[in-house]
Amino acid sequence: MKLGVYNAILHDRPLPEALKVIADLGLTGIELNTGGFLPAVHVPNIEKILESDAARDAFLAQFEGTGVAIAGLNCNGNPLHPNRQIGDKHAEDIRRSIRLAARLGQTRVVTMSGLPGGEPGATRPNWVVNAWNSAALDQLDYQFDVAAEFWREIDELAREHGVKIALELHPQNIAFNPASFRELIERAGTSNIGVELDASHLFWQQMDPVAVVRDLGKWVFHAAAKDVRINPNAAVQGVLDNSFRRLREDEPRTNLGGDEWANEWPKNSAWDFVALGKGHDTAFWTEFLRALHEVDPQMLVNIEHEDTELGAVEGLEVAAQVLLDADAALASSLATN
Repeated sequence: MKLGVYNAILHDRPLPEALKVIADLGLTGIELNTGGFLPAVHVPNIEKILESDAARDAFLAQFEGTGVAIAGLNCNGNPLHPNRQIGDKHAEDIRRSIRLAARLGQTRVVTMSGLPGGEPGATRPNWVVNAWNSAALDQLDYQFDVAAEFWREIDELAREHGVKIALELHPQNIAFNPASFRELIERAGTSNIGVELDASHLFWQQMDPVAVVRDLGKWVFHAAAKDVRINPNAAVQGVLDNSFRRLREDEPRTNLGGDEWANEWPKNSAWDFVALGKGHDTAFWTEFLRALHEVDPQMLVNIEHEDTELGAVEGLEVAAQVLLDADAALASSLATN
């Protein structure tokens, strides 16, 4: 397995410092953000890299001798957003990331399937949580048609550049579980659109990430190592708790595009993103890596750190130790079989 870090948590420092942090953890890869919800902090000159061999070579030279290599590009966003100020930008970020990946010798671009509005003329995305009524299925038919048209185009561009697109199965997207992913690629008729297996969003939906890997098989192109802790309040509120707080303009907040901002997490949350090991032990992560190894022994598996109880480096240290221990346990078990 090839183990690394998704770089968003290290956006507060220059790329050379981020690479040193990752190398000191004993990991060998960095997944670079190249647009979408977040700015491309560590790749500020994408257009120059696309146009100039000298700029590309200078960028790649920063990795030489560090022990850390690029392990995919990431541009998570909503390319299907009905507010075209947001949707068009995120869609173009995906196209640009595909071209950039080819320039940098990469074959994986991670993103999200996106979510349209529920009907023509809508201005906001609309996620069907439970399609118990016929109107909800009508909405889904419309949304899948919108999504299929877009991803058919992106699939062709990805094929032309020798790149595979890994969609994170993320709620509030048209593809958030195996069934909805299969529905999308069957309608679109794609070949280079697969899945980024991020365990965290499966955990809180009460899914088993190991079972999902084995269910999807060859469609798992990439993986994220991020844990979730289910809290006691889930027994009362359930995992679809919406007790978020809108942050004021004078408070630190993250822009998601246009006039959309990330909200404050619920105070007494039903579940939380946590560092590896705080939600599921090393034995689980060993089996997670085993399932990924069955699909691709060279799978890129990158830690995504969003544990608010731990600092950036502290959280990465905790997660890296669990992931490395799991990888060693997997290697030992494979050697004895």
